[in-house]
Amino acid sequence: MTKLKASSTNSINRNFLSDCNLTYAVQLIGGRWKLLILMRLGNEKRRFGELKKVIPNITERMLTLQLRELERDGVITRTVYPEVPPRVEYELTEIGKELIPACLLLDGWGEKHKHIQFGKQSTLL
Repeated sequence: MTKLKASSTNSINRNFLSDCNLTYAVQLIGGRWKLLILMRLGNEKRRFGELKKVIPNITERMLTLQLRELERDGVITRTVYPEVPPRVEYELTEIGKELIPACLLLDGWGEKHKHIQFGKQSTLL
């Protein structure tokens, strides 16, 4: 991947938007799968395979990428146990747990208004 020039429009906009609290939060949990991962973790520890089962349409590659980003951003922790075969568990950090009420509010808002956009009801969470 190439490095962005500090003077590029993309870099300038990224620096400007990072000062906005709302934009920061949306960038942290943005993406198609991150909210589902957060909600599926909830207050539980889950292994990769368990997450894959409860989010059936996500590819293993995408789940791995999203988990890495959430870990990098301090939203989840990844614990590797020194066993054979290896066991890895994911769980929300305190920061991640603080996001759950906001996720639930968004879920309620989506349930109330999604028929306007799509004309049908579906259940993601």
